[in-house]
Amino acid sequence: MAEKKISLTVALAVFNEAQNIARCLASVRDFADEIVIVDGGSTDDTVNLAKKFGARVHITDNPPIFHINKQKALNYARGDWILQLDADEVVDNELKKEIIHTIAQSDAKDGYYVPRRNYFLGDWLRKGGQYPDYVIRLFRARKGRFPQKSVHEQIEIDGSIGHLTHPLNHYSYLSVAQYWSKSHSYIRLTADELTRDKKR
Repeated sequence: MAEKKISLTVALAVFNEAQNIARCLASVRDFADEIVIVDGGSTDDTVNLAKKFGARVHITDNPPIFHINKQKALNYARGDWILQLDADEVVDNELKKEIIHTIAQSDAKDGYYVPRRNYFLGDWLRKGGQYPDYVIRLFRARKGRFPQKSVHEQIEIDGSIGHLTHPLNHYSYLSVAQYWSKSHSYIRLTADELTRDKKR
């Protein structure tokens, strides 16, 4: 019997995301042909929860530049298209329909920006340049890659790029303590980059 063709891979890199991972995977399991997860050695229930959704989980270390593990997830993907997500993101029905329609088109671009709708402590951030927060998340396999150099980098696309219209929901911070913890981590990584590049 011929192996089922994999059209769309959902790819994630995670670390201790038990509070988010089920909501994320529940939003994609009915249209993803495979789910690939690279786990950075989680100590909570992340891996068990991911496997309940049928994800292929690869366990590794947890490098400071998290995009290294994101690129590993892309490398494991077997689909013609890749939807790269973070564990605190959710695909709603309208975006799901747009993704399915887009990748079925013969003249589809090589990659797509998705407008991200950021939430802070449960509230949608509409002002201050927070929306639309465009990020490249959907792309043809082998057409997108992470540079793996900076904490704030975008996926690079080798080819044409378009824009989707329906937003990706991003539930970034569940508490003020979590916000400050991530902020301190980003500041430290940015300082390391400036030191490496010999910038003041």
